[in-house]
Amino acid sequence: MLAWNGPDGPQSVRWRSGNGTAPPKRVVAVDDTTPADTAFRLASEGTGMVWQGDFQNARQLLIALARRIDRRPSKERARDKVRTRAGAAANQPAAAPATPADAFHRHRMTQAQRAHTLGMLLIPFDPGHVIPLRRAPDVAAACEEAYGPSDEPYVTSLRELLGLIGAHEWRRNGVEVPALAGRIHPHYGVFAPIRGEYVDLVARAPLPEGGVPLAFDIGTGTGVLAALLARRGVAQVVATDRDPRALTCAKDNVARLGLAQTVQVMEADLFPPGRAPLVVCNPPWLPARPSSALEHAVYDPDSRMLRGFLSGLAAHLTPGGEGWLVLSDLAEHLGLRSRAVLESMFEAGGLVVAGRTDTRPMHPKAADRRDPLHAARAAEQVSLWRLRAR
Repeated sequence: MLAWNGPDGPQSVRWRSGNGTAPPKRVVAVDDTTPADTAFRLASEGTGMVWQGDFQNARQLLIALARRIDRRPSKERARDKVRTRAGAAANQPAAAPATPADAFHRHRMTQAQRAHTLGMLLIPFDPGHVIPLRRAPDVAAACEEAYGPSDEPYVTSLRELLGLIGAHEWRRNGVEVPALAGRIHPHYGVFAPIRGEYVDLVARAPLPEGGVPLAFDIGTGTGVLAALLARRGVAQVVATDRDPRALTCAKDNVARLGLAQTVQVMEADLFPPGRAPLVVCNPPWLPARPSSALEHAVYDPDSRMLRGFLSGLAAHLTPGGEGWLVLSDLAEHLGLRSRAVLESMFEAGGLVVAGRTDTRPMHPKAADRRDPLHAARAAEQVSLWRLRAR
């Protein structure tokens, strides 16, 4: 419960976050008269601000806070230059350049601090997901998709609310997947298949000879790869995931595409029972700790899912079967996991490489020189490894 002094006296309302974000320890009421600099100071201190004014003005304040946060790096670089000149004047050795891994961890820390600060601007809700503010939009459908029904007041961050609204639009309109000749409708908290290169790899890879009566899709997410395998002629696909949101999302997409008789979606931590001639997995690509539900599709602490897939694959392949591992080498360019470590995982799992197909990423960050991880992203390639039991 969050407590603060509002216009009508003390108030106490439940905190809500679909990402599992912890509530602020201190909360104050703010409105249209609160200066952006004051709000930025409060947010930087970790003080939550329950908005009491016009909703659209709250959105403008969030933009103003983001601008103040984004001005910080340039100031820090200016300070670093001053320190470097001072060190040179004193004949001190220059600091060693940051490694790619250092740059990655610094970037993650900056992202986390930015998200934490922006998350301090809070929006109140009445029962039924109704925002009791002037010029507030109707967000009941978006909030119910993410939170479920609501019969009590609550407070959530404006930043998360805008994410819910965006996710609602993604879910309603869907994402066109050319390789599938159809659309995938991602749910809130489930990673959308907007990076098409990994889907294209699965669409082009040669299926094992003799036809594929059964395939497993491990960590199915939206169900896009399971649906693609079914469209390619695989007679039966078992798609697994352990996230309830992903399971609901995959079932919805399979039904929309008319593939419910071909694709079975089931809850499992990695593999379903039995063996198959084709087992496909597109695990999170970076061995790091996720900070939100959505990031579980990108970050995998200590490569847990990757290790689990490779260690259990041989036991779930039929004789002569193949496992398709779809993986970016971005972790290698960032110094987070070497190629030798990946190959040692193949060896430990009793696997041999039958072939590999590579492609370059097509996302805008690969060409954005302002991105702090540009060098690694520019060198990145995504591979489909065809693996067999030794």
